[in-house]
Amino acid sequence: MMTPKTVPATPRSVVLAVAGAFLLSACGAQIDETTGPDSRSTVQRCGEAVEYTVPQRAVVYEGGSADKLFALGLAGHVHGYVMPPANPPVSQSPWAADYERVEFLSDDLLNRELVADAQADLVVAGWNSGFSDTRGITPEILDTLGIQSFMHAESCFNYPGFPERHTPFEGLYIDLERLGKIFGVEGRAADVIAGYRKRVTEVQQKAPSGEPVRVFLYDSGTDQPFTAAGQVPPTDIIRFAGGVNVFADVDARWAGVSWEAVVESAPEVIVILEYRDAPAQEKIDLLKNHPATASLPAVVSDNFFVLDYNEAISGPRNIDGLEKFAEYLRDYAATG
Repeated sequence: MMTPKTVPATPRSVVLAVAGAFLLSACGAQIDETTGPDSRSTVQRCGEAVEYTVPQRAVVYEGGSADKLFALGLAGHVHGYVMPPANPPVSQSPWAADYERVEFLSDDLLNRELVADAQADLVVAGWNSGFSDTRGITPEILDTLGIQSFMHAESCFNYPGFPERHTPFEGLYIDLERLGKIFGVEGRAADVIAGYRKRVTEVQQKAPSGEPVRVFLYDSGTDQPFTAAGQVPPTDIIRFAGGVNVFADVDARWAGVSWEAVVESAPEVIVILEYRDAPAQEKIDLLKNHPATASLPAVVSDNFFVLDYNEAISGPRNIDGLEKFAEYLRDYAATG
């Protein structure tokens, strides 16, 4: 396996010979490609330029990572996936057939032993979401093991040494573009990105006029609520649909706030993040019975929208979540 190499900030141009016949289906895309396994490309890993060879045994962490590769028709390059219990069943995925083609490796957190045992030649995850200093699995450590790594651009804003900042949806497009280059399917990546951008534009064109609807996302927590801050996809989902995340100004991904701050924000709509192991109804019941939130405008009016876990983390299903929430917000505006 090739050890990723750091290269100068202005890398040499790498020409990849790509020929593809794309056969699309509801379960994903199958591709024919001519890029050889020894082909190399230089791609940003957050703010660091890294040279990659074409992976053949990728290990992906959570649905967002897997979906990005499956959306590009790359199931044949994926060895297996790690899927903690929060993720919905893969049978509910648009790429369920692709999940069937690869190996389920673990329902635990990502760790170094797992990827080494899998003989992975690429690990796809986020910074502090899969990769972790405290758990001893970082891109730098994997470099020493000869295992390539790729991090979601959305998670790069506080990556030590090589930070990189993007709005969440732009991070999704950048990931697809970069993965397309690594695997030699740049044309397919461009088509997928164009399709997603078109869907987002169509949502924006239908967004309700007037003042943006104030929206609070409730992830979890009783003593302190955990919510979506400015650096994660729900903030863009809310914004593109015609709302405003009341904690969009918090410069973080997911963050703890105070109940007092939630009350002060007076949300008109509350988005509930649905985990497989933490049903949305339990969270709605908590907000209805919590003394700090029972009188919130959204709670009194029963204005709750459930967002699926894989629609909230960086991945292609962000677009599905946006379209669903936009429809909800249009209905809310029409009847409000």
